Amino acid sequence: MIQTVAVEGYRTLRDLVVDLGQLTVVTGANGSGKSNFFRALRLLAACGQGRVVGALAAEGGLPSTLWAGPQHGTRPGGITEGTRRTGPVALRLGFSGPDLGYAIDLGLPQTSQDSPFALDPEIKTETVWSGGVLRPATLQAERRRGHVRTRDDAGRWTESSRDLRTSESMIDEFVDDTGAPEMLRVRRDLRDWRFYDQFRTDPHAPARAAHIGTQTPVLADDGADLAAALATIQWMSADGELERAVDDAFPGSELQVTSDAGLFRLALHQPGLLRPLSTAELSDGTLRYLLLLAALGSPRPPELLVLNEPETSLHPDLLPALARLVLASAERTQTILVTHSQILLDALDEERRRQRWRPSVERVHLVKSVGETLVDGREGPLDSPRWAWAKR
Repeated sequence: MIQTVAVEGYRTLRDLVVDLGQLTVVTGANGSGKSNFFRALRLLAACGQGRVVGALAAEGGLPSTLWAGPQHGTRPGGITEGTRRTGPVALRLGFSGPDLGYAIDLGLPQTSQDSPFALDPEIKTETVWSGGVLRPATLQAERRRGHVRTRDDAGRWTESSRDLRTSESMIDEFVDDTGAPEMLRVRRDLRDWRFYDQFRTDPHAPARAAHIGTQTPVLADDGADLAAALATIQWMSADGELERAVDDAFPGSELQVTSDAGLFRLALHQPGLLRPLSTAELSDGTLRYLLLLAALGSPRPPELLVLNEPETSLHPDLLPALARLVLASAERTQTILVTHSQILLDALDEERRRQRWRPSVERVHLVKSVGETLVDGREGPLDSPRWAWAKR
């Protein structure tokens, strides 16, 4: 399980370190930085696939994603004009668990401003360590600029025979050369993180159309394979689990998935209607709930599941059923829920009490102070989880 996530220098997240539980609930007012925290997690996951540079380029390049305030932040009422950076420009992302940690440090490219790649960030350092906090004794692999070295079980360092390009991550490009188990685990874990962010439900949404389908244990980001994903859950899950979840949200209703020459179609039987409604006819809220049901009920749970404001467009009456889905998911996989719905929060608390839910829960309430996202209730650095970045 991941215990800590750290972000430095990303948009409003100047220096944020967050403890995670089996279920972590992230709340805050509009503009407090919830979406930035979600995006930072996606960037971190992109490191496992060698896509972090491309992901940052899609956001406008490193300069447009960096913390824009003073290097060391500003106290409420402090003066921000005239401040200058004295340290290197950096965007740092990392996570750690009880036995493994990883961090990456991205900076401005050392290239001419006339270069067509002048907005591409450079990977300055990467580190993989054992245990919860980075220390010299726990370091297992490190990359500085393009040079990589790894430590074996006897504590001996092995230097790389080749250098990486500044856009290449060692856990994507170099891990197969070394066979280092720690780097392999980091890559595997990051690639298994799963994100769902406000499914489309408009008339042209992919989930409203029929699609060629196969066995689908993981719902696609856009929900295009919804029918196949629900059919897979129905086929692979415990007896009646999917049916009970549908009835919980829409009493008396039943799902119908048909396949004709591999083309999957989904319909919902509702009490009082003479025919089932196709996905093209379903309301936005009903379709969104079925998408969340497919995402949270996956028969192949990820290492980490991150949901961003799943309550969007759902009727308040559906939120208790959504809370039950979230808790059922968090029983099987570590889950981060980003939400601004007090009704959903209350429903989660009520369900936890009713079920006597045992897994660990972390509440992270974000606030913004002078442009910077902070965790509410922390008085100073000593209140933050332990974290250390590698020096360049």
